[in-house]
Amino acid sequence: MKQACKAVFCFFVLSFLCVGCAKKAERRQGLTIKDGALTVGVEIGYPPMEYYDTDGKTLIGFDIELAKALAETLGLQVDYIDVAWEAIMPGLDANRYDMAINITILPVRQAKYNFTRPYIDSSITIAALKDSGFAIEKPEDIAGYSVCYQVDTTAQYFTERLSEQGVGFTSYSYDKILNCFDDLSLKRVDLVVVDNIVAFDYAGKENSPYEVIWQGPSDEYIGICLKKGNDALTNALNNALDELFENGTMLQISQKIFNRDLVSPVR
Repeated sequence: MKQACKAVFCFFVLSFLCVGCAKKAERRQGLTIKDGALTVGVEIGYPPMEYYDTDGKTLIGFDIELAKALAETLGLQVDYIDVAWEAIMPGLDANRYDMAINITILPVRQAKYNFTRPYIDSSITIAALKDSGFAIEKPEDIAGYSVCYQVDTTAQYFTERLSEQGVGFTSYSYDKILNCFDDLSLKRVDLVVVDNIVAFDYAGKENSPYEVIWQGPSDEYIGICLKKGNDALTNALNNALDELFENGTMLQISQKIFNRDLVSPVR
């Protein structure tokens, strides 16, 4: 009798596992460019979202954790492709990867690409050295300062709008946000315009020389970008995101990386 019960139990366990595997196989069938893998275009060097650990080899950050969780939910492996920021959208057009992560959802981009629902929100901030003494109470107060930002980001669009409004300042664009903060630390520029996620990561480190001196309202939503018309993978990723929000994985990743909840407000 015991042997029979064990056999029945094992049968149900194996059946359950097989059903789970079949569902995952069904989810991933024909969804991706590379069979069995979710390829992710990402600009490595943008802490705390995606960057190398101190060993110079291990990828870490919020988006790295998110991509792993999404791939696992879809029953796929994950492959990261390091892409310069200005080439990340063209890479989608050229089918170099399935999706690009950490992309602010803008109408001009939605007209050309598919987007998932947002998974995190952010806002524009202005950072300076702690000993600067700069008083920025509103964006227009950057007049007369030297300001830097990462090229082709919402920070650039933000500063360009101020310039078009007649606010006078000297601007510098960089390929990497790392270079912005490096030059700020060397006092080659006065201010860095960047999203709050990155700004608070830099300013929040122990003995950090930086501080956030202005923060705008939370009005930017970040999602996953895909080639226009790739509706099947877009829908699959939306469903996977829903699952990760519902089972608490998104909150766990946020707490791990930011020590705070930056994801729940978008739901």
